[in-house]
Amino acid sequence: MAMFGLSSKIKPLIGIDISSTAIKLIELSQLPVETAAAYRVECFAIEPLPPGALVEKKIADVDRVAATIRKAVASTGTRAKRAAVAVAGSAVITKVIAMAGTLGDAEMENQIQLEADQYIPYPLEEVNLDFQVVGPTKGNPSMVDVLLVASRQENVEDRVGALEAAGLTPAVVDVEAYAMENGCSLILAEDAQTGTETARTLAVADVGAATTTLHVMHEGQIVYTREQNFGGQQLLDEVQRRYSLSREVALGKILDGDVADGYETDVLGPFKEALAQQIGRALQFFYSGTSFNRVDRLLLAGRPASIPGIDVLMAERLKLPTAVANAFRHMSISPSVNTRELMREAPGMMVAVGLALRGFD
Repeated sequence: MAMFGLSSKIKPLIGIDISSTAIKLIELSQLPVETAAAYRVECFAIEPLPPGALVEKKIADVDRVAATIRKAVASTGTRAKRAAVAVAGSAVITKVIAMAGTLGDAEMENQIQLEADQYIPYPLEEVNLDFQVVGPTKGNPSMVDVLLVASRQENVEDRVGALEAAGLTPAVVDVEAYAMENGCSLILAEDAQTGTETARTLAVADVGAATTTLHVMHEGQIVYTREQNFGGQQLLDEVQRRYSLSREVALGKILDGDVADGYETDVLGPFKEALAQQIGRALQFFYSGTSFNRVDRLLLAGRPASIPGIDVLMAERLKLPTAVANAFRHMSISPSVNTRELMREAPGMMVAVGLALRGFD
């Protein structure tokens, strides 16, 4: 198994995003170079997790998570067994270190093992560790920048255990932020191919159930991440309470924009305004804590990004070109896939897509 998937070359596999409220699964295939689309969606599934299965992004009940993964896999009919999964960014320590460019992979690994205790605040026997060469060190061409990634073994083992209990073979354990970067890189590449102006500095607001995470990518690489305690669950809870709807019915009506009279002004409007304030605040933290003073574009990811018109309001409030993340726009779709449902859920599938793309590294 490749820890974090930073340097592994593997066969196509299914990407499984274990989010706080659902299992999101996607399987892609790579098409011949002469075809218009580079990838095809073979199958996808979203299965809600039982309450309490995850607590603060950590798996609290491996058996229930595994059962939900099995249900998602069974619903697609896929025969694929190799899977990629990700750990939350809050469970990971990353550090960029400079090393001699003449070192081979084995020599670099040995040196990192010897020096890792300088960067990791845990006993090395308790962590999973991986690294990847990023590129030449700025101002010193004889050195290379190396991305060091570490996580407590329990964070990795719980996810590996859930996949194995579901009958799958863990092939990659990645980091959510890098999976998001991978999925967004696909969108940036498609923009370049279609003549759309590519954002040199791209902000990605990933709106989850309980948290909103701002990732900022500069020239295709994540340079900043900040998490804030605000998410779509607040909207879902209010819709359920106010209109006496089940979770599943409320979620479907929210994504379709068809809840009830008064919903737009009394419930959705205040939520959109609050979300705009949260993203704006996160951007201000980014500007004040880095040398950047602007971003070129905002991309909205996560299930709430599917709410009709939310990108328009964000663009107005934040004064930024804004779009909804959709990695499937230029993909071929298998006839067995419900295209309407796939497109509706697209913003929330970005991490799963980034994981599935690891199969083509």
